[in-house]
Amino acid sequence: MGATDALLRDVDLVLLDIKSWDPETYRKVTGRPLHPTLDVAHRLADLGKNVWVRFVPVPGLIDEPENIEGVAFAGFLGNVSRVDVLPLHKPGEPKWQGLGKPFPPRDTPTPTLEQLATPRNIFTAHGLTTV
Repeated sequence: MGATDALLRDVDLVLLDIKSWDPETYRKVTGRPLHPTLDVAHRLADLGKNVWVRFVPVPGLIDEPENIEGVAFAGFLGNVSRVDVLPLHKPGEPKWQGLGKPFPPRDTPTPTLEQLATPRNIFTAHGLTTV
């Protein structure tokens, strides 16, 4: 995270996407290592900054209960006021096409309401408020 502590003093809320708890899956999904995201999460907790975690349970990729249980570590940070469980949406596909890149989740179905309920229930069981 490139934000300095001076900048963060003026921040009231941080939206933090956590794609996966598993380092291999995280790298597969994002092309980057997991540890910087976890470092940011801990840094924000140390600074007492309010955080909303955003989680997209991509069916067949990061929607496994074990992965969701891992992401629920956010409840132990003490500064996460909610978790947004967001359905995969595909409006970004033209952006990828404009960059000349294939859209990775092209054939991935949008999660059903039942599939969205599972991560919400897991996060709630860990004391997190979900939306």
